[in-house]
Amino acid sequence: MTVTEPEQRDYVGTRMRRTEDPRLLAGRGQYIDDLSVPRMLEAAVLRSPMAHARIVSIDVSKALALPGVFDVLTGADLVKVAGLQPVIWRPIPDQRIAQMHALAADRVRWVGQAVAAVAAVNRYVAEDALELIEVEYEPLPVVADLDAALAEDAPRLYDDWPDNVSGSLTYSVGDIEQAFAEADVVVGETFQHARALGCPIEPRGCIATWDSFADTLEVWLSGQAPNLARDLLGEVFDLPVHRIRVRTPDLGGGFGNKFDFYGEEVMAAVLSRRTGRPVKLLEDRADSFVATSHSRDQRLVYEMALRSDGTILGLRGTAYGVLGGALGTVGIGPPWASVANCMGPYKIPNIDVTITGVMTNRAPYGSYRGWGVPKANIVHERLVELAAKKLGMDRNEVRKKNFPAPEEFPFFTGVAFTYDSGRYADCLDLAVSKVEELGWLQRQAEARREGRSVGIGYSFHIEPSAYGPSRILNLVGLQHSGFDEEVVRIDSTGKVTVYSGQINMGQGTHTIYAQLAADGLGVPLDDVTVVTGDTDSCPYTGYGTGGSRAATLGGAAIIRGTARLKAKVLRIASHLLECSPDDLEIVSGRIGVKGVPERSVTMRDVGDAAYRRLNGRLPEDETATLEETDVYDPENMATSYGMSALLLEVDRETGSVKLLDYLQAHDCGTVINPMLVDGQLAGGAAQALGGALLEELVYDENGQLRTTSFMDYLLPTAMEIPNFHFYHQETAAPHIPGGMKGVGEAGTIAGVSLVASAIDDALHDLDVTVTRFPVTPPRLLELIRSASASDEA
Repeated sequence: MTVTEPEQRDYVGTRMRRTEDPRLLAGRGQYIDDLSVPRMLEAAVLRSPMAHARIVSIDVSKALALPGVFDVLTGADLVKVAGLQPVIWRPIPDQRIAQMHALAADRVRWVGQAVAAVAAVNRYVAEDALELIEVEYEPLPVVADLDAALAEDAPRLYDDWPDNVSGSLTYSVGDIEQAFAEADVVVGETFQHARALGCPIEPRGCIATWDSFADTLEVWLSGQAPNLARDLLGEVFDLPVHRIRVRTPDLGGGFGNKFDFYGEEVMAAVLSRRTGRPVKLLEDRADSFVATSHSRDQRLVYEMALRSDGTILGLRGTAYGVLGGALGTVGIGPPWASVANCMGPYKIPNIDVTITGVMTNRAPYGSYRGWGVPKANIVHERLVELAAKKLGMDRNEVRKKNFPAPEEFPFFTGVAFTYDSGRYADCLDLAVSKVEELGWLQRQAEARREGRSVGIGYSFHIEPSAYGPSRILNLVGLQHSGFDEEVVRIDSTGKVTVYSGQINMGQGTHTIYAQLAADGLGVPLDDVTVVTGDTDSCPYTGYGTGGSRAATLGGAAIIRGTARLKAKVLRIASHLLECSPDDLEIVSGRIGVKGVPERSVTMRDVGDAAYRRLNGRLPEDETATLEETDVYDPENMATSYGMSALLLEVDRETGSVKLLDYLQAHDCGTVINPMLVDGQLAGGAAQALGGALLEELVYDENGQLRTTSFMDYLLPTAMEIPNFHFYHQETAAPHIPGGMKGVGEAGTIAGVSLVASAIDDALHDLDVTVTRFPVTPPRLLELIRSASASDEA
C-alpha cells in the first residue's frame, strides 16, 4: 500500500513547541479538581483494611446522622442499580472471569477495596462520616503472593473455583522439543518484576450528574478514553449511550492508569442519582496507592535454545501474571502481551510459551505505560545476553544475527503480531556508533583503571503500536474496537477545526494534529484549532488514548480527511477563479494559480462561498459546508523499535547504582515533531529507570500494602536520571497514511533489561546476572556478596 503524505510539509517534521503549553504554563489549565458545578456535593470512599474477609454487617446510621451528609451508599445498595464492572480484555478462551461491583457487598479481597461511599456538603464532612461507619468483618485466609496462590492447599479467593488460576493459554509454533534437542547451547532463567504504579501527578477523579427527569448522566472524568467510559457506563447501568455524556478536562498525566474504568465513576453516578445533585469524587494519594490499577507484577520462567554460531532455534517458558482479588478493566491483557511479544525483534522458528493468570489478595492489575511489553523485553534481551556470554560472542552480534532483514518484512512473529517494516541492524549500528562518539568506551576504561565498576548496557526493543485493527483485536480477546474517527471542518471564515475522540494528556496531541491539518490543507498553523474531550461534540474513537494510537490512527485519519477536504476547496476556488483545480496551489491559506500569484482567493473566500453567499459562488454540483469525516481502521499494527544504551557505575560496597549517561537510537516511522518525540522517549525512559532501580509496591504475608506514600514508594528525580541522547531514523509504516509509527510507550520498554545489562557488564568479573527488579541496593549487594563468596570458594 502506498503511503499517503501531505503534499506540503511546512510543519510535519519540524521541531515545534506544544501549542498547549502557554495556557498551562500561565496557570490557566483546568483539571478535574478545578471544576465545580452548581449544587455539587463531594464524596469520599471507605476502604477495607483487610486483605480477605466476609462483610458481616455495615451500620451507616451514625454517618447518615452527621450534619452535612446527604447519602451513604453501601454495596448492598449499589448492586440493586448497577451491574458488574466490565472486563474488556479476554484473550484466554474459557477463562474464569473474576468480576466485581464498584462496592463490595459480601466479601473483600484486597486492602483498599471500596465498601461504602459518602456524599456530603464537602470532602471534610464526607471524610468525617467515613469514621462513623461501622463494619464488622470475618477474616478469611490470605493469599498474599504467587507462591501462596499456587500452593496445593492454597485458600481459594472464589469458592466455586478449583484453584486460584484465572486462566492459562499456550502458543506453540514449530517443533520446540526438536529445537532444544538439537541446540548447542541452552540458557534459562527466572525473572521477577515487582508490582508498580503509574503515579500520575494528578490522581483520578470525576463529577457525575444524573438528571432523573431526563434520565441522562453527565460525567466529567479525568480519563484517557471518554468514548469507552461512556460505553461502559451504559453497560453498567443498562442506559443507552445517547443519554450519557463524558467530558475530560486537562489531565495531569495518565500513563495508562487513567485508561481503565473504575468503580468510583459508578459510585459517583449512583450517589448523584440518589441525592438529585452532582457529586464530585476525587481520590487522594493514599486512595491512589490501593485503588488505582497496579501493574508489572510478573514471574517469567523462560529458556532459549541456540546453535554455536548464535542462531536462535527456540524459546519456551511460562509467564505468570500476579493478578489481584478481581480482574480490572483490561483483565489479563498486560501479562498476555508479555507472552505475545516475548520473541522481541528476533526470528525464532520454534516457540512454546504460556501465560497463566493467578488471583491473589492484592489490588487489581491494570494498564501502565508499555503494558506487558517491558516484561517481554526482559525475556528476550536477558536471554540473548546470557547466551552471548555462554557462547563467548559479542552480545550485539548475536542480536544482529537473528534480526529479520529489511526485505523479510512484513514479518510474522509466529504468535500474535506481524511487524510491518524495519531496519533493525541499522538502528543497532547507529546506537553503537553513538556510544563510541560519546566516548563511553574511554570513560569505562579509565574508570576500570581506577578500580571503579562502570558498565555499558544494551537493549533492543520493539513497540507494537497503532492499536489497532478492530477485527484482529477482537480475535485476540478485546471486547471493543480499535478504529479512530476524526472530523476536519473549515468554517465560513476559512479557519480549521479538528474534532477528535482522542484526548490530550501532555503528549502534544493538539500540536501534532494541528501540524498535520495545517500541512494537509496548506494553512498557517495558527488557523487550526483542535477540540477533544467531549463525547457529545467529538467523534468516536474505539480504544481511547492508549496503545500509541493518537499519531498513528488519529493522524492517519486527519491526513485522509484533509486530502479530501483540500480537493473540495480547490474545486470551489477553481470556480471562483474560473480555472482548473489542477492549476491551483494553496500557500499559507491563499489559493492561487500556480505561477500567477495575483490570481488568488483566500480560504475565507472559499468558506464564505460554502456557507453564506452560495449563489453564483458555489458550484452547482457541490454541497454546502466544508467538512470531512474519516474513520481509519488499520489493516495491521505498526511496530516501532529502538536500541538503547546505558552507562552506569556500581558501588560494590553499598550496592548503589549511579546512572551516568543514556542514549537511544529510535525508529517511529515519520517523525511529526522531533521535540515531542524526544519528550515522549525521555519521559518513558525515566519511568523505566525508576522501575528498574526504585519502584516497588510491597505486600507483606498478610496482604497489607507497606508502600503507601512517596516516602517508601520511591520515584526517580532529576538527581537520579542521567542525560538523555536521542537519534532518529525513519522507516515509514507502509500501511499507515503518513507513515507514522507509535512512540508513546517506546521509552518504557527497554529500560529494565538495559539496567540489568549494564550492571552485569560493570560486574563482569563476578559473573553476576541480574534477574529481579527493581535492582535495589540490598538486592544488588546480596548478588555481589554471593558472587564474591563463590569466587573465593
